[in-house]
Amino acid sequence: MDSAKTATMIATLGGQPQVVTFALDALLAAGEPIAELIVLYLQTDDPRMRHAVQKVKAEFVNGHYGLRPLQLTFHPICLTDHAILDIRDESDADTTWEVVNSLIASLKAHHRTLHICISGGRRILGLLTLSAAMLHFGHQDVLWHMYTPDEIRQEANEGSLMHMPQSVKEFRLIRVPMMPWGSYFPGLRQMARPLEGDVLAGPRGVFDAAEQRRCAIVWEQLTNRQRQTLALLARGLTRQEVADRLHISIKTVDSHKTVILAECRNAWELQPDSHLNYYFLVEKFSQFPNAKSMVFDNG
Repeated sequence: MDSAKTATMIATLGGQPQVVTFALDALLAAGEPIAELIVLYLQTDDPRMRHAVQKVKAEFVNGHYGLRPLQLTFHPICLTDHAILDIRDESDADTTWEVVNSLIASLKAHHRTLHICISGGRRILGLLTLSAAMLHFGHQDVLWHMYTPDEIRQEANEGSLMHMPQSVKEFRLIRVPMMPWGSYFPGLRQMARPLEGDVLAGPRGVFDAAEQRRCAIVWEQLTNRQRQTLALLARGLTRQEVADRLHISIKTVDSHKTVILAECRNAWELQPDSHLNYYFLVEKFSQFPNAKSMVFDNG
């Protein structure tokens, strides 16, 4: 696949499979050289989702969409041992963001031009996709939403109509205005996934004495396993990678993270209900000496 001449479309999918084909048809009709479609969806047991997946699959035969060569890939939201059935809490949202961010980052690392349609599936899935796209998009990449007239939405419900009739003039793909902040400030991409040995990590994470003391207060309150979890999270590892490295479950990682963040609220004198997350730990502890110097067994 010649990445310089072709593009990849990503579509979020819920119970309405026609959203995928409506968008794909519109992009192809506009002359976009789509050679690959990646369908992003939650691994729910909902029969509507299974039906939607099958409806999309049926549109592709032997690597072709109609007469056009076009590769179809389904990309469920899951980590190695943790499938996301729905986005019910912040842990599910974090996992979903990690999966979407990893997918987009990988495609951009291979210089793919991306067209992402966020009309399908849970609204929060679209928001998380937007969040990741802002880090990795270039100016040639586009985020799309769609407007479908009410009467067509009713007629096409749950895939009853998979292709927009040519007589319908009101259907629109709408380009979502967004700034590709990662293109302007590449350091943002590194903050989303800091690399060990990053030469900018030092200047970016300079500590003042007060911050050092707060980090030390948190560190002293943690068990050794919690310290290991904090050190790995501060180095930019995902929850799945921390779990693999420490040979524990994601649930245990989340439990450790909850304790760590509670201690951070105390040390920084924040309100008990103040929102802290993974990025707070990267910002505050990536240059903390105790966390940086912690050594882990390769096994």
